[in-house]
Amino acid sequence: MQQQVNIQTEVRKLVKLQEIDTQLYSLNREKNEKPKILEAIQNELEQKKQVLKEYEERNKALLLKRKDREGQLAVKEESIKSLQSKLYTLKTNKEYSTMLTEINGVKMDKSLLEEDILKLFDEQDSLKKELDQKQEILKEEEKKSEEEKQKINNRLKEIEGMIKDLDAKRAVVEKEIDGKIITKYNKILKGKDGLALVAVEHSSCQGCFMNVPPQVINEIKMNDKLIFCEMCARILYIQDETTN
Repeated sequence: MQQQVNIQTEVRKLVKLQEIDTQLYSLNREKNEKPKILEAIQNELEQKKQVLKEYEERNKALLLKRKDREGQLAVKEESIKSLQSKLYTLKTNKEYSTMLTEINGVKMDKSLLEEDILKLFDEQDSLKKELDQKQEILKEEEKKSEEEKQKINNRLKEIEGMIKDLDAKRAVVEKEIDGKIITKYNKILKGKDGLALVAVEHSSCQGCFMNVPPQVINEIKMNDKLIFCEMCARILYIQDETTN
């Protein structure tokens, strides 16, 4: 002969189980969010590194540009020397005048190159100051990021330990509950994001907060069977009566 299930006793056990499951679902949500936070921290740091890299590349480009201008300047200076050395070999005023015009043209080019080089020096100096500042800021950001990641990883270890302990407690409580009842409970738990059992307070289901008719409340009080919310399908109980 099949033993009759005491619904009130089983609901008390479900209340205890739901308390454990509420903690488990909360901890698992937090656990699942932590890798996303770690990824966000790393992505933000990588973006700042990329900005610094762009500054370094700009600084390198300015250096190469200045070296190129300095090379051109050296060529112009050699050209001026060469042309000036030829002045004394010229025989006519026209040749002499033409050579002077050419020398003056090269000197103008030289002057423009010198101005360009000075501008590049100034630009590079300004950029270097910004680069040094950003490098210092990045060092601080890296330090903060590592500290934040360490906190998160420590919290993850703590969460895993808490989940392990709660899983062990849950297994003990689950074994004490009637097979058919725990099957229904677990099915609802999975489909309702960790909330399978809810109290009725002020004639409202605390799962969906919809009104629970007086007739349904009376059925809960009778403790003949499990009663489900007509709106959200969660198991209903009356807290004062169940916990007494």
